[in-house]
Amino acid sequence: MAFEARMNLEGVGDEVRCRAFPVTVTGLAIRWFNALPQGSMTTFAYITRGFLAQFTTRIDKVKHPMNLLGLIQRSVEPTRKYLDRFNDKCLEIDGLTNSVASLCLTNGLLNEDFRKHLTTKPVWTM
Repeated sequence: MAFEARMNLEGVGDEVRCRAFPVTVTGLAIRWFNALPQGSMTTFAYITRGFLAQFTTRIDKVKHPMNLLGLIQRSVEPTRKYLDRFNDKCLEIDGLTNSVASLCLTNGLLNEDFRKHLTTKPVWTM
């Protein structure tokens, strides 16, 4: 994205983009580029598609607190195992508040008695 922004700012065409691209990458990216068959990338669009296909799977996905809403206790899963799985996912999320975690946890619980206990128990604040 930084490369694209710079090229757009400079107003250069496809040929310059193709020639400039390998100068801006290092490590695995330059090895990937150098291993391409000569003449296989005839336009910058081809380079872009190939690069994204090769490297986008390695980008860490941002974990949003609302992703926890999709975490639901399986029908044969013990409540303890669900709680452990839920806690593991919570550790991956930055900025998770107690209220959002609580909402998502109770939303995914199949154990009605435990859900009732969690939602009716008074919350003490200091």
